[in-house]
Amino acid sequence: MRQSLNVGVEVILREFLYVDTEKVRGMLAQLDGGIAEEARNTTKSDRRSEAGVKGFAGHYQGWGEENYTTKSLGDALFPTLEDALDSSSLIKDLSDNLQGAHFWTSDELRESTPPGTLVRVASPGSLFDARYVAASLAGFGATHSGLEGIGSVPTASPAAPPRPNKGRPAKAKAKADKSNEKVNQIEDAIPEFGPIKNEDGSQEIGPDFFRGLVKIARGLFMPGLHLNLYPTDSDTLSIGVRLQEGRHFLDGDPEILFARYGTGKQFWTVVGTIGHYANVDDRIAPAYGNITDGAGNVVRGRTAAFINSYMRFLGALGFADVPQWPGFNIVPLAVYRVIATSRSEVEAP
Repeated sequence: MRQSLNVGVEVILREFLYVDTEKVRGMLAQLDGGIAEEARNTTKSDRRSEAGVKGFAGHYQGWGEENYTTKSLGDALFPTLEDALDSSSLIKDLSDNLQGAHFWTSDELRESTPPGTLVRVASPGSLFDARYVAASLAGFGATHSGLEGIGSVPTASPAAPPRPNKGRPAKAKAKADKSNEKVNQIEDAIPEFGPIKNEDGSQEIGPDFFRGLVKIARGLFMPGLHLNLYPTDSDTLSIGVRLQEGRHFLDGDPEILFARYGTGKQFWTVVGTIGHYANVDDRIAPAYGNITDGAGNVVRGRTAAFINSYMRFLGALGFADVPQWPGFNIVPLAVYRVIATSRSEVEAP
């Protein structure tokens, strides 16, 4: 939403979800040869009296100006870059083109916008974080367990304890216990609780079901904040945006972010560079190639190429955190939503 001014200036108010400040600074420095981050003016007034020779008093009055103002670019840092990219025609807006499903598979998209191209995409999108899934389901499980504890819901029958193996050697038991050790995962936060039953008494869901959901979430999307854009009505056409932690504005816990923005679609604007495109051939399982040379030595480059081809195959099937054909991902400089304001004429001074 833009506010029009009498002086012909258009104002866009942005609510930032994410800004990669270091990259933004670097690009601005390349465009302008540096970034002005402070302005200094001085205003000074000095008056003093001194005893003069032979009893005559000397009076001096000095006038000057010394005003010191440090202006943090803050929210203005990225808009400055975006305006510079627009005015220099260095950024390509794909928002309208991507609304047509045919554009996704066209040669035009990949030929005119190769990886590394600066783009802007304004589109409906939703946030996703496996940690939020785990925390929410763990909270639900804890609440249900508490309700069981105070008798508000019936307590499920306890599971039968495992049968002891009296004849098992101690050494074998120790070895088995060690093999059963596992690294703590985010699904481990889900407590035990009685299965939730329908009114007719049939079992519906339980803690294992919740843990399964979290395993799927963290398996398909590495824990961290993801933004998935859907410019069309088809959920098979999506753009992946991975938001790196530690960048400006992305400083809230997952619970806070989702409490603010929810899990549904909202209209987001992403500015960044094309990371890479999915390839239609990635859906074909790669043939195993010999990763050694004639002398039996491992060829490092060949090994990496084979493993990467297999990772692309898994990604094409949806089992790796990479785009699926015909989608692509964007390396973000900034993610924001435009603040809705009423259009008004601002009186020029």
